[in-house]
Amino acid sequence: MQALAFWKAVLVDQANFLESLIGLLAKHRVQYCVIGGQAVNAYVEPLVSLDLDLAVVVEQIGPVEGLLREHFLVERFPHSLNVSTPGSKLRVQIQTDPRYSAFVARAAVRDVLGVQLPVASVEDVLQGKLWSTLSKGDLLDIERLLEVYPDLRVRVPNEVLSRLV
Repeated sequence: MQALAFWKAVLVDQANFLESLIGLLAKHRVQYCVIGGQAVNAYVEPLVSLDLDLAVVVEQIGPVEGLLREHFLVERFPHSLNVSTPGSKLRVQIQTDPRYSAFVARAAVRDVLGVQLPVASVEDVLQGKLWSTLSKGDLLDIERLLEVYPDLRVRVPNEVLSRLV
């Protein structure tokens, strides 16, 4: 089974939410990149997740929110827009924290479980993980990145390194 077919089966994406969302962003020339766990998957052995985290250039966040509301269910939170649609378990979170906006300019197209998407640089992916809540999943992602990119270890504070297995 191809990676995309597997991912879509796990997502139970009968609404083709992933393709619809990516197509809409492309049609409207939205500058974005993948961050979070799926970005980690683009650099190391992938783990399956129902989440897709994106960063959008800060100037486009307002228009993107309006655009997405026309097509999907959108919930606004202090630092994110959560986007979903009936018929798919895919959970899309768009960061509204302006720190993530700079990631877009340094992104490059990479394979994300069978889909070619702009992905934040490995350094930016790590930084985003360090800015997050540092859940067990975030710590696992940091550890996965450091296994493949040990030179990034110098970017990780000692208090985070001490929490890694």
